Amino acid sequence: MATNATGHSTGADYDAQTVKRRQGPADGPNGSAVQDSHTDDEQKKTRRTQQQQSVLSYLDEYEFLLAPIIFTLLSFATRMYRIGRSNIVTWDEAHFGKFGSHYLKREFYFDVHPPLGKMLVGLSGYMAGYNGSFEFKSGEKYPAELNYTVMRVFNATFGALCVPLAYYTAREMNFRRPTIWLVTLMVLFENSYATISRFILLDSMLLFFTFTTVLCWARFHNLRRESFSPEWWLWLFSCGISIGCVCSVKWVGFFCTALVGLYTAEDLWNKFGDLRMPKVELGQHVVARVAGLIVVPVIVYMFSFWLHFLVLENSGPGDAQMSSLFQANLKGTSVGKDSPLELAYGSRVTIKNMGYGGGLLHSHVQTFPEGSNQQQVTCYHHKDANNDWFFYPNRSEPAFDKDAPIKYVGDKHVLRLIHAQTGRNLHSHTIPAPITKADNEVSCYGNMTIGDEKDHWTMEVVRDVASSDRSKIRTLTTAFRLKHTPLGCYLRAGNVNLPQWGFKQIEVTCTKQNNPRDVYTHWNVESHVNEKLPPGDPGSYKSPFFRDFLHLNVAMMTSNNALVPDPDKQDDLASQFWQWPILDVGLRMCSWDDKVVKYFLLGNPVVYWSSTASLGVFVAIVAWYLVRWQRGYKELKPADIDQIHYAGLYPVIGWFLHYIPFVAMARVTYVHHYYPALYFAILVVGFVLDHLTRPLPRNVQWTVYGALYALVVGVFILFRHISFGMTGPSSQYRHLKWSSKWRITD
Repeated sequence: MATNATGHSTGADYDAQTVKRRQGPADGPNGSAVQDSHTDDEQKKTRRTQQQQSVLSYLDEYEFLLAPIIFTLLSFATRMYRIGRSNIVTWDEAHFGKFGSHYLKREFYFDVHPPLGKMLVGLSGYMAGYNGSFEFKSGEKYPAELNYTVMRVFNATFGALCVPLAYYTAREMNFRRPTIWLVTLMVLFENSYATISRFILLDSMLLFFTFTTVLCWARFHNLRRESFSPEWWLWLFSCGISIGCVCSVKWVGFFCTALVGLYTAEDLWNKFGDLRMPKVELGQHVVARVAGLIVVPVIVYMFSFWLHFLVLENSGPGDAQMSSLFQANLKGTSVGKDSPLELAYGSRVTIKNMGYGGGLLHSHVQTFPEGSNQQQVTCYHHKDANNDWFFYPNRSEPAFDKDAPIKYVGDKHVLRLIHAQTGRNLHSHTIPAPITKADNEVSCYGNMTIGDEKDHWTMEVVRDVASSDRSKIRTLTTAFRLKHTPLGCYLRAGNVNLPQWGFKQIEVTCTKQNNPRDVYTHWNVESHVNEKLPPGDPGSYKSPFFRDFLHLNVAMMTSNNALVPDPDKQDDLASQFWQWPILDVGLRMCSWDDKVVKYFLLGNPVVYWSSTASLGVFVAIVAWYLVRWQRGYKELKPADIDQIHYAGLYPVIGWFLHYIPFVAMARVTYVHHYYPALYFAILVVGFVLDHLTRPLPRNVQWTVYGALYALVVGVFILFRHISFGMTGPSSQYRHLKWSSKWRITD
């Protein structure tokens, strides 16, 4: 039988041996017994070999299930081993734990990141039975009633699930089994991934949705010959949902969106060039991708903000970032509460800029360091007594008399704005603004008696959501512009931040352009105090969701742009983009006291250095084939070119999109900003090794991969303490300080 012939360890033909023995003389006095004994032994060996082959065949057949299960179990072990060992608030847990508390207390807050990841942090707190009362101060010990371990395990689950996602992504990229295992092991035993997944942070969620997006994209690409099949639709919309989720955790997700967008543009361009494809079918492809990769992500992204607004129904620390009308509808707010509805001279008010991300008109005793050297005027996003102003008549009219009859402020009135804390007038002149040089500077000047006509502003009503009557200005509902009467420019607060001398607050200028549709020249009265006027209920008017959505996103963008390094301060945790790929620096996540469990955010050197080197090797491979192609060699088949294109080039593009923006980014950066880019570099490692080892004999291939497996796992084990926690004096971990810039020891 064929099975016997192939299964015999010596390669001899079992039937031929049997026939020979039957025809020849016996070897001993009891030859027939010897012959039967030999036959039984060979049959047992054959059956044993067949059983072994059957087991191996079973393992081979179900490797796509068994291997990821084993990898996933190991992933949960590396992410959750001693996860509750440190009982102090570690690194950015101080931020994201606090944001989770706001969701549990349903208090409105503001942050530069979209809300999905922080809502999930809030969910983890809810699952842990946490009531939101802890302040999450950095380095503070967790109270006994807060089960922080449950919250960390929730986050670590996202990090652990990245491992099977990496496995199936490598499969979809048509890598061979040794390469698939290597890519998976590099994600599994990457120290930085294992460390950052163990805490209440957003990074494990960001990585998880980045991994799901890449997997969905790769699977969708492999179904390109099954267009419009149910599975094709499933993976198209799954990719769209993943894009929406990754963008809803951090805006870094837009880099992943750009990768899928480039692929989609190329795919549709190729279809456009296929003259055999009917125009109707081409149109269907375009519509399908618009629906799946644009409409669906936008819906997911907007839905996360809708939930954000729905949950955070109470007034909180982030109110001032939103429009006045939005704040007036929060429970427990002071905005609009008991405020008189109609504005009169002598009223004490706060004035809100209605541009997206706009703040409150503000002034303080500090002066401009250049220009007029007069008192600064800015926009500020927090409640402060320096936000208060009085409406007073202009200097050509009788002085304000609080005992005189009430006179209401109306459209086209020429008036003065007096800063309540300093008594100075809102003022402008032809001196250029400090940052926006094309505009005039706005300052505070003089006092109640000293001043000139450049203290005068003309009220221009834009609209009123409550009334068409422009004879009166109403709290919250009236949008107006303030025109500088002598110069004709308009009070404006864009999204330009002043330097440190202006406390990074928003620059206020007087723009010379008369653009009634410029929302950054629109203002409204937010709070209003006047004892002579009856209280109103301006908060009964609702703010539209879409306007609130845009307003919050622009505010996030403005605040994000303001996160620039302070030249006057030393940030020991910050790092530069060039340091990340070469693992030049790590990050201390907590105090380095001997009594504290210490964590050092550092990658696996084998993973980092090999992934960075693979980027250069890939460029060399492409250059090699381009030179040979130019010389007339045609050694690559269309399938080989396709593999280089989609399994090699696109991961390189993914790395480029996730890394290069930080080169040009002015904001302060840290080592964890590289982690999404690192994943794409790991995929490039997979492609390079898969391509270079393919011609090698099978035993040589496994020798190479076996050595790499051992290196990745061995180095992770060597550096395990930086991930699982270092106890006692840091000096005992001096053997891990391979670089002088790795501040593992003092």
